[in-house]
Amino acid sequence: MIRVMGMTHDHKVISDIPLERSLDEKYVWIWADFNEPAAEEAELLGSFFRFHPLAIEDCLHVLQRPKMDYYEDYQFLVLHALDPDTLGTVEVNLFIGDKYLVSFHQRRLREMNEAWENMLKRAHDRKVWVHGPYSAAYMVIDSLVDQYFPCVYAIEDELDELEKKGSQESVELLMNQVFDLRSRLLKLRRTIVPMRDLMYRILNSQHVQGDKEPRAYYADIHDHLLKLSEMIEADREMTADLRDSYISLNSNRMNGIMKTLTVITTVFMPLTLIAGIYGMNFVNMPELSWKYGYFAVIGLMAALGGWMILWFSKRGWFK
Repeated sequence: MIRVMGMTHDHKVISDIPLERSLDEKYVWIWADFNEPAAEEAELLGSFFRFHPLAIEDCLHVLQRPKMDYYEDYQFLVLHALDPDTLGTVEVNLFIGDKYLVSFHQRRLREMNEAWENMLKRAHDRKVWVHGPYSAAYMVIDSLVDQYFPCVYAIEDELDELEKKGSQESVELLMNQVFDLRSRLLKLRRTIVPMRDLMYRILNSQHVQGDKEPRAYYADIHDHLLKLSEMIEADREMTADLRDSYISLNSNRMNGIMKTLTVITTVFMPLTLIAGIYGMNFVNMPELSWKYGYFAVIGLMAALGGWMILWFSKRGWFK
């Protein structure tokens, strides 16, 4: 589907314009959105707008890294949207010219619909009208970046819950949850950091730097991406601390178990020695014919075991 809106000279916005009429002189600039385009619709990028074949190839062969390319009379941007369920990326391509913005995405995106509706509401604003395609591009990028925050906040909430229930679940389950969070943070980092670098490049581009007003808006997006990057790095450090804590906790538990087994083994070693001696069945053993020999040996073993347990306890082995 291709939808087109146009801004007239008297600050009015007209939507649902046929693409072939979008080049009328009554429109100061237009926004054409290729939303899940069919193959014949995608061909219009070359046949109607005359975009460079390499830029068109980047649109059709996903998934490209976020980037910005300069052509003769327009700029080509590759952006990434986030799927909140899988944290996978969805590519969004923008062609920004003096009198047009063309957006291209092969999946239906809520962020694009929000930017479209926001543009329809604010198009009469003089600042939006004057800066034209750059204002529309800002709304698109800002909408994409705003959807990053809920994904990061959701992981932070899970980290808080993980810290609270750390002593209530098994270390193995907690470690699995920590590694799952680190994997999701890595996915977010692979999306947000390249977008941050792209916005930095846009801010230092002469094409935007010449006009302070749109540059201030793009700087605001860059600040948001910086904040997201810092949050992700802080969360990764927190998961690393939790991982180290769980490993230390597991080691301490294992040391406690080994200490208990060592105490039990040490207590039974002399008892096993005594039982082994009297189990050799030699004929000439003095105690074998003694009336109270059995009770004496059992008493000796009990006393020896009790003394060893008391000695271990005084040395703090059971703490």
